[in-house]
Amino acid sequence: MSIHASVDRVGSGGMLDGYLEALALVERLHRLLLDVIKDEFERVGIIEINAVQALLLFNIGDNEVTAGELKTRGYYQGSNVSYNLKKLVDMGYMHHQRCEIDRRSVRVRLTPRGREIRDLISALFARHADGLIAKNVIDHGTLNEMSSTLRRMERYWTDQIRYIY
Repeated sequence: MSIHASVDRVGSGGMLDGYLEALALVERLHRLLLDVIKDEFERVGIIEINAVQALLLFNIGDNEVTAGELKTRGYYQGSNVSYNLKKLVDMGYMHHQRCEIDRRSVRVRLTPRGREIRDLISALFARHADGLIAKNVIDHGTLNEMSSTLRRMERYWTDQIRYIY
């Protein structure tokens, strides 16, 4: 069920309609991004890793982090981080080790194989950025404005979760 279909249409008129459209677009864009990554993997013959796992590797980059930091730093948005970490370690894309200070904590970082996936995704995103400009889809200023607006929405939602008005 789409966001539009599940919300009672009473509210602030045009603002509500615009808000619901923005929510639906964000949701569709995320799913489409995963499809774009999946398509790239099919093109180059990578079948053992999924798009969510690839984004995790891309977001970690050269950092070494704990599993808990993956969510707090915004590297992972899903609910099953432990499953994906275990799969990536088992497949050789990530290295993990217990923290010397807190033995309950596990630190993870990319292996050379994980860095290859990160580099593949990075090249894909660079091609997309160039294509957006070359085909006049969006310019740098508009993209910055859009990112700024999305960050403000993110802060608003975060405040709603933390403070509940």
